[in-house]
Amino acid sequence: MHGPDPANPFPMPGFPQVCYLKNVIDDPHIEIGDYTYYDDPDGPEQFKRNVLYHYPFVGDKLRIGKFCALARGVRFIMNGANHQMNGISTYPFFIFANGWESAMPAPGDLPYKGDTVIGNDVWIGYDALIMPGVRIGDGAIVAARSVVTSDVPPYAIVGGNPARVVRERFDAATVRRLAAIAWWDRPADWVTAHLGLIRGGDVDALERAAG
Repeated sequence: MHGPDPANPFPMPGFPQVCYLKNVIDDPHIEIGDYTYYDDPDGPEQFKRNVLYHYPFVGDKLRIGKFCALARGVRFIMNGANHQMNGISTYPFFIFANGWESAMPAPGDLPYKGDTVIGNDVWIGYDALIMPGVRIGDGAIVAARSVVTSDVPPYAIVGGNPARVVRERFDAATVRRLAAIAWWDRPADWVTAHLGLIRGGDVDALERAAG
C-alpha cells in the first residue's frame, strides 16, 4: 500500500467536502502541494473564492506546501487589497477612470509584501485569516478565527487577533532536526511504512528511520 492517491481530488469516498486542492486549482498564481486538503461542506470551490484581492497584474503568489489541513472558511488576503498610504487619502481614485486615471500610484507607492507562503504539515483552523506576505513555517498550527499578520515560526501554535505564539510545539534544536528530516518530501511508500513514527513523538526514532 502506498497511501491515498494524491491525484484524486476527493480521496474520501462519499465525502466530497474534503478535497485534495492541487487537483482543482488551475490558477498559475496558486501553488499547492500533494495531500494538502480543504474541508468545506459547501464544496472546494469556496477555497478559490476565499483567496481575496488576488489580481494577476499584481503578480504575487500563494504557495502552500504538502500535507496541510485547511479548515472551512480559511481566507487569504493578497497584495491587491493594499491601498496607497503615503499621501493624505487612501482612496483608489485611479481604478474608476473617467478623468481620475492621473491618480495612478507610482511604482513603489502601493505596499507590496511579496508572496504568501505556507509550509508543509501546517494546520489552519476554521475561519482563520492570513494577511499578505505572511510566511507560516512547517508544522505550525493556526487557531480558529485567528488573524495572522506576521510570520509564524515552524512548529509554533498561534492564535488571536493579531495572532501571537501561544506555545512552541518543540524546542529549537528539535525543530532543526525535524526540518532536516522533512518527512513530507519522502516517497509515499516510505511515509506509509513510517506512519507510526510520524504520528508519534519519538524524534530520535524518526531520525533513525530517515537515515
